[in-house]
Amino acid sequence: MEQMISAAALGLLEGLTEFIPVSSTGHLLLAGHFLGFESAGKTFEVVIQLGAVLAILTLYFARLWRVVTTLHSDPASLRFAISVLLAFFPAVVIGVLAHDFIKTVLFETPMLIAVMLIIGGVILLFVDRMAPTPQHHDAMQIPFRKALAIGFIQCLAMVPGVSRSGSTIVGALMLGVDKRAAAEFSFFLSMPTMLGAFTYDMYKNRDVLDFSALSEIAVGFVLAFVTGLIVVRWVLDYVSRHGFALFGWWRIIVGSVALGFLLLGF
Repeated sequence: MEQMISAAALGLLEGLTEFIPVSSTGHLLLAGHFLGFESAGKTFEVVIQLGAVLAILTLYFARLWRVVTTLHSDPASLRFAISVLLAFFPAVVIGVLAHDFIKTVLFETPMLIAVMLIIGGVILLFVDRMAPTPQHHDAMQIPFRKALAIGFIQCLAMVPGVSRSGSTIVGALMLGVDKRAAAEFSFFLSMPTMLGAFTYDMYKNRDVLDFSALSEIAVGFVLAFVTGLIVVRWVLDYVSRHGFALFGWWRIIVGSVALGFLLLGF
């Protein structure tokens, strides 16, 4: 029962944090550390991310289907597809080259995660206030060179605690994308990035994956999916009105609390 409760909590945490700039991976790793929850081959952590991926695919299916079916006839659809692929490309190269170091060193360093949460929170607060005047207001019309730049900035999130959505949003804001479009482009970019990471993780861990605790995996998967749906629907309207300061303070508080407990030996 204790493992099931931990699985439910982690699934809920994944869905709540995957699409906001607070680092879902950092939250999951810290929560797993303090709860003493660890699955063989990281099967649980890998599979519940797919729940969040399916949430974003579900919400954007109609728009994505329209893009796919008009690639051959609509220059705007082709341009959007190319911009997302350009932004995705750096993560493919760097992710493959650095995968083992990231998983075996960075993911096993809770102190680093807590510190990165705090630093990222400070940066997010600063950029939320000081970002240049927006020049781009549509996530589907970001110029190629800026999409590629956002893709390189996204790679900073390979350090757990940085946040994939946080790095892409900060990068987009500094490149003149408005707050709503920055969040939405982060959503679009999350689909190939997360699917790619999921597929590569499954491949790399194929010999040690353990699906014996299927009930725990199922609970975490479903909760990640449902909460992901709710968060994505809410976050665009929220950031349009209020910006990202809430998430900056969230990061600083969570990181500081985690750092305090770690320094006390927990």
